[in-house]
Amino acid sequence: MEQIKVVDALAALAQETRLNIFRLLVQTGPEGLPAGQIAEKLALPATTLSFHLTQLRQAGLIDYRRESRSLIYAAEYDAMNGLISYLTENCCQGDASACGPVAAKAREPAVTMDKKRSSR
Repeated sequence: MEQIKVVDALAALAQETRLNIFRLLVQTGPEGLPAGQIAEKLALPATTLSFHLTQLRQAGLIDYRRESRSLIYAAEYDAMNGLISYLTENCCQGDASACGPVAAKAREPAVTMDKKRSSR
C-alpha cells in the first residue's frame, strides 16, 4: 500500500464521527447498512452522515451499492486489512509473531487498496 493512501485512510479515521461510522460498518459485516439505519444508530443528521460517508469512501475505507432507492454502505475489509498490514509490516523487527495474533494475521496476504481501486 502506498504511503499516501495510508495517510488518507488514517486521516479519515482520525475524526470521531467517521471512526464511529467505520466501526459500525465493520461490526455489521459485508452486507452493510442503509444510510438511514447508520444515521439512526449513531443519531446523526442526514447531511452530517453524507459528508462523513463521502470522506470515508474517498479514503477507500467504505463503498456502497444501490438497492432499489436505498444506498447500502459497507466497510472495505481489504482496505482495512491492507492498512493494518502496512502499520504492522515491520512490527517487532519483522517477527510479527512476537507482537501477537493481530500483527501476525495482518501480515497474511490481502488485496490492497491499490488493487481494489484499479479493478473499478
